[in-house]
Amino acid sequence: MRLVLVGPPGAGKGTQAEFIAENFTIPKISTGDIFRANVSGGTDLGKLAKKFMDAGDLVPDEVTNAMVRDRLGEPDASDGFLLDGFPRNVAQAYELDSMLNDLGSSLDVVLELEVEHEEVVKRLSGRRTCRNCGHVWHLEYDPPTVVGVCDRCSGELYQRDDDFPETVRHRLEVYSAQTSPLIEFYISRKQLVRIDALGAVEDVTDRAIAALSAARS
Repeated sequence: MRLVLVGPPGAGKGTQAEFIAENFTIPKISTGDIFRANVSGGTDLGKLAKKFMDAGDLVPDEVTNAMVRDRLGEPDASDGFLLDGFPRNVAQAYELDSMLNDLGSSLDVVLELEVEHEEVVKRLSGRRTCRNCGHVWHLEYDPPTVVGVCDRCSGELYQRDDDFPETVRHRLEVYSAQTSPLIEFYISRKQLVRIDALGAVEDVTDRAIAALSAARS
C-alpha cells in the first residue's frame, strides 16, 4: 500500500496515520519527521534546510523533495508507505510521481479525512496546554479536574496562539487555498478516497481501513 493522507489541521491525521500504517505494516513518513531526522543527523540537506528555518523562511520545495526522495528510497519503504504532509501542492504531486517512477512503483491511493471547518475550530480552540509538562487537555473532550490546572503535574494550562479560533480559521483558509487544486488533481486521476473524520478515533480508523482495502481490491 502506497498511500498519501490529506486533511485539514485538526482532522486527526497524526493519530490516524499511526493506526493505518500499523494496520497495513508500512512506515508512516511525515515531512516533520524527515526534517527533524535530517537536521538532527547533520545531513547536507538538513544543514541546508536549517539555514532557511533559522532565518524564518519556508524550506524550498527542492530541498523538501530531495529529503522525501531519500526517505522513500530506504529499504523499509520498498513495499509501501504512508505519506503525511507531502505532497502539499500539484507540483509536489508530479515530483512524487517522478520519485516513485524512478523506484519502479506508483501511488495507490490518496485518503482525505473530511471534517467541517467549524468542527475543527471547536476541536483546536478547546485545547489547553500545560506550561510545565506539555500535556494537552481539552475543555470538552478531555477536561482537567480543575479549570486551568494540569491533573498530571499541577502546572498552569494555557491556550497556544495557534489554537485561538481566529488563528484556526485562518489556517483552514490557507489549507483550503493550497490543497484544493491538489484534491482536484487526485480526483481527476481517480486516486482520491474520502471518509468522514467525525466520531470516535476507533470508528474513523475502521472507516479508513475499510475504504483503503476496498480501493486496493
